[in-house]
Amino acid sequence: MKTLIIVDMQNDFITGPLGTPEAREVEDKIVEWLDHFPYNRILLTRDTHDEDYLGTKEGKKLPIIHCKEKTLGWEFSDKIMQAIKASNIHWFSIYKRAFGFCGWEDVPLRGREDDEIDIVGVCTDICVISNALILKSQYPEATIRVISFLCAGTTPEMHEKALDVMRSCQIEVI
Repeated sequence: MKTLIIVDMQNDFITGPLGTPEAREVEDKIVEWLDHFPYNRILLTRDTHDEDYLGTKEGKKLPIIHCKEKTLGWEFSDKIMQAIKASNIHWFSIYKRAFGFCGWEDVPLRGREDDEIDIVGVCTDICVISNALILKSQYPEATIRVISFLCAGTTPEMHEKALDVMRSCQIEVI
């Protein structure tokens, strides 16, 4: 079973208040990747916040309102969604209210040795690494792979540091 997990490719992380040139570049690369590499399913994580975001611990450390539920910034990239729909691959979204999603065991991932889970998206040093480590812990026999050129960090330096940490935790980085 081959699964692609697209982490937080939402407007606020691409062109919005937390967008970066690297995220915009990755958006186009993910679209191209979807045209050439088949998967059995695609899971999209959706960073989700509400009215009280600035009062949360995260909001106090990152006081930038983003991914507020039901806003344009919360929506997935149109380009990526068009590519997914054109691929006819079964997909669904996962709402997450923290960096990592702790409900992977409720998602239809078998986690067997023959399973391959590819992870792409933003931000490498926050949400990508959090989810990769959770998945590696929950499914130690599955192949967990982060496709580095389809990820963008908060900065290029932080992207590289996160990739090093994931390698040290036996997550494949290509």
